[in-house]
Amino acid sequence: MWPDDADLVAGFAAGDDLAVKAIYERFARPVLTVGMSALGRRDLADEVVQTTMLKAWRAAGTFDRTRDLAPWIYAIARRVAIDIHRREARAAVPTEIGDEVTVEPLSFSRTWEAWEVRSAVERLPADERDVVRLAHLGGLTHREIADELGVPIGTVKSRSARAHRRLAAMLGHLVEVTK
Repeated sequence: MWPDDADLVAGFAAGDDLAVKAIYERFARPVLTVGMSALGRRDLADEVVQTTMLKAWRAAGTFDRTRDLAPWIYAIARRVAIDIHRREARAAVPTEIGDEVTVEPLSFSRTWEAWEVRSAVERLPADERDVVRLAHLGGLTHREIADELGVPIGTVKSRSARAHRRLAAMLGHLVEVTK
C-alpha cells in the first residue's frame, strides 16, 4: 500500500488511519524491545511504545524524508526510555533521613570505552551500521532485521559478520591483555 517510507510518513503526518496503523504495526514490537531492555519492566516498556508513537506522530511533519524511518523511530524510543528511567529514578529517591543512597560515579574508562564503541559504529558503512543498530539497540533477530530492511536473511548475516569483524579490528585496543 505504501510505495516507500516517505509516503508512509506523509500519510502518518496527515493522520491517515491506515498509515498510523502501519507505523504502529511495523515498530511497536521493536520499540517494546528497546523499552524492555532499557527499563526491565513491561509496564514501563508499554509506556515507551505509547509515548514513542505519540511523539513520532506529532513530529512526523518534521521528518527528513531522505532518511530511513527506522533509526528515527528508534532514536525517539531511546530518548523516551531515558526520560522514563530518569522519572522513575527520581521517584525512587529515599525520603527518610535514615535511608542511605550509594551513588556510583561512572568511571572515566567506562565512559571512554562507550564513546569508542559509538564512534566505531558510526564509522561502519551505512548498511552494516543499520544491521548492528537494529540487532544491538533494537534487539531484533536476523529474520526481523531482514524483514525490516527488505533484504534476504543471508544478506543480514553477511553484513553482520562484516560489521563485527570491522568493529573487532577498530576496537581491538580496548581488550585488556593478560599475561
